[in-house]
Amino acid sequence: MEEHYTGDGFAYTYSAREQEEVKRIREKYVRKEDDKMERLRKLDRDVTCKATAVSVSAGVIGALILGIGMCCTMVWAGKWFIPGVLIGLVGIAVIAAAYPMYQHIIKKEREKIAPEILRLTDELMK
Repeated sequence: MEEHYTGDGFAYTYSAREQEEVKRIREKYVRKEDDKMERLRKLDRDVTCKATAVSVSAGVIGALILGIGMCCTMVWAGKWFIPGVLIGLVGIAVIAAAYPMYQHIIKKEREKIAPEILRLTDELMK
């Protein structure tokens, strides 16, 4: 940065690198207008994110239930063997349901946002 007196006050000049830094900082505070393409991407991404979060959660919970069942059969094998097998089967069922749950949520969410997606794509194609 160079500083020089102009008679009315001081004037400052910045190097190209400093100018780029100033622009980057300024962009953080300037309100960006909604870009239709960015809105389209966000809508599509939100559908997938919700479905992924729910199905991964179901998979993790199912795996934990399966682990409890395995623990019952291996550690407390005596009277807990049969209940452990049943608990493990419940865990396997929850894990197996995770992907169909994902597909169901994707389908429902896509149906819900379809009018907005179609409107945005029509506007972008014109």
